[in-house]
Amino acid sequence: MHRILFMPLLQIPSGHHHVADCIQEQLKQSADDFLCEKVELLSYRSVSLEKFISFVYLQWIQKFPSIYSKTYKQLAVKKEMHNKHYYLYEALFLKQVQQIIDDAKPDLVICTHALPSYLLNRMKKRNLWSGRIVNIYTDYFINDLWGMDGVDYHFIPCMEVKNKLLGKGVDPTQAIVTGIPIHPVFTKKRDSKEVKAKYNVLISGGNMGTGSIERLIRQLHPSGVVTYDVLCGKNERLFQTIKQMNHPSIKALGYIRTKEEMNHLYNLADAIITKPGGVTITECLWKKIPIFVYDALPGQEEINLNYLKSKGLIHHLDNWDTATDLEFILIEQLKNDSLHFQKSSQAFIDSIENHNIPQLIRNIL
Repeated sequence: MHRILFMPLLQIPSGHHHVADCIQEQLKQSADDFLCEKVELLSYRSVSLEKFISFVYLQWIQKFPSIYSKTYKQLAVKKEMHNKHYYLYEALFLKQVQQIIDDAKPDLVICTHALPSYLLNRMKKRNLWSGRIVNIYTDYFINDLWGMDGVDYHFIPCMEVKNKLLGKGVDPTQAIVTGIPIHPVFTKKRDSKEVKAKYNVLISGGNMGTGSIERLIRQLHPSGVVTYDVLCGKNERLFQTIKQMNHPSIKALGYIRTKEEMNHLYNLADAIITKPGGVTITECLWKKIPIFVYDALPGQEEINLNYLKSKGLIHHLDNWDTATDLEFILIEQLKNDSLHFQKSSQAFIDSIENHNIPQLIRNIL
């Protein structure tokens, strides 16, 4: 039996957890005998500490986004990737990580967040542990906190990130472009969408609050040509706000409980309006759904947005809040640019070297 430990960070339902859960599910469905466990570092040390840090993080990015963005870029994406030390993190969490490893006794640790990766990397450099580490990156770039020298394999979102790692001395056999891992159901082809008189558009990104997404919905002024399904997740306030609009072309959808249900919604969609989170974007690229990005959280999503724009993988609605006819913009893009998007998304998918994560993990073990 192979023991595999997954280490995301914070309990917020982020891409770090989605990727970890997705891979766990794939491993459980495989023929191999895997024992999977997921441990969140902060709540392992203190549940109240994790809740406090999650609260501060959410308040910071919502109320002071420009400060968070500047701080993130200064701390996470400007330093050298080698020989870095974050002594405060080591003082706060290194003993907890060592205790987690002693308790779990994993054959392999899969890090979907940079902090556990950094701490495990430091343990190996200090000869405190000799196990195997896989970094799985959930954005279209790598921040400087990720562990490198002691990491055995890197599952990478795109060729640009692989080239950056190779330039830093990572062994090419240890850097594999898997794309951001998603559930296999989303890699199944859907029927091609033809230009038509009526459209169905998904709207996503409301889990972090109602602010910008509510303004976006009020800016649409639906004419009846497009029906909008708004994915509210567990955001009950957003769900009730949309219900109270009582508009025949705008429908609030509650928490989607299964991947199959989400895949069905993707199959019906002619486009999606969303934020540039790595997992959602990757799912939509595989489904070849035209992607409109209306907003980006400060920090990671801003960098994702710049990358996706440079590759022609999204349409950026950068002036949606001042557009006089936002729905017209959406329809014109769908009519005139769908072929370009299809080609761009297919080229991106074709650049993936191997997305069979269970097979890769079997090979590692």
